[in-house]
Amino acid sequence: MYSSRGDRVMVVFIYVFLIVFALSTLYPFLNAIAISLNEGLDTAKGGITLWPRAFTLENYEVVFQDERLMSGFVISVLRTIVGTVSAILATAIFSYGMTKRELMGRKYYMLMCIFTMYFSGGLIPTFLLIRNLGMFNSFWVYIIPSLIGVWNMIIFRTFFQGLPQGLEESAKIDGCGNWGTLFRIVLPLSGPVIATLSLFTAVGHWNEWFVASIYISKEELLPIQTILKQILASNIVSEQTANLDAAAQAHMAQAKTVTSKSLSMATMMVATLPIVMVYPFVQKYFVKGVLVGSLKE
Repeated sequence: MYSSRGDRVMVVFIYVFLIVFALSTLYPFLNAIAISLNEGLDTAKGGITLWPRAFTLENYEVVFQDERLMSGFVISVLRTIVGTVSAILATAIFSYGMTKRELMGRKYYMLMCIFTMYFSGGLIPTFLLIRNLGMFNSFWVYIIPSLIGVWNMIIFRTFFQGLPQGLEESAKIDGCGNWGTLFRIVLPLSGPVIATLSLFTAVGHWNEWFVASIYISKEELLPIQTILKQILASNIVSEQTANLDAAAQAHMAQAKTVTSKSLSMATMMVATLPIVMVYPFVQKYFVKGVLVGSLKE
């Protein structure tokens, strides 16, 4: 297959480089798993690499002992599903409209959208807007403000513009309007970009914790990421504070071998593994979906 010695050497070099690169990216994740499964006091001695030296599940027990965790998990799942479906649908509709040359002020709308990518209103004006809209302490604060993503809109718009014009013309001849063309012709042909942007949007919803810390004060509406952050923060504070309250003392008594580092690794695994398990199902769409924006503009 390779005609010269130089080609073979280059192929070997490429494979060695890719293997080393893959191991360098995989090692931190494996190390985090090993620390999360190792006793915290033993971890503090150092030397944990790819395998736990003193195996224990106590770090995960401390995390899952919090009664809010299950409700937070349900909120995160609902937020991820509802937020992803609604955002992809709203962005696709908006993007399809932006592809119409007959749309008055199309360039003006595009400039307005791009402007928001670089400048925001700031935290205080946004907080006042959310409060005045009645979304404070509401599940919809997770959904409505993130319905339209400008970057996703540009990707959708570029993909739609790359579809053959004859498809829409044929649909119009058959009696389809804009809505029928979008849902019967355009979206069914947009599988790769929908899958890719859906995954990115879902990851964003799953990992996001800051919105809840600002706009949500009801514990039953907190997502799992915010709850896990509070668990981690409370244990770090408990370690550093001499004057512990009764609940904190009981909590630490049940977790004598748990440290902030071991608990943080267990917390990271609980928050990361569910969304990581989604990647293999949409991996085949990545190359085509992510690179679509470079094909045509």
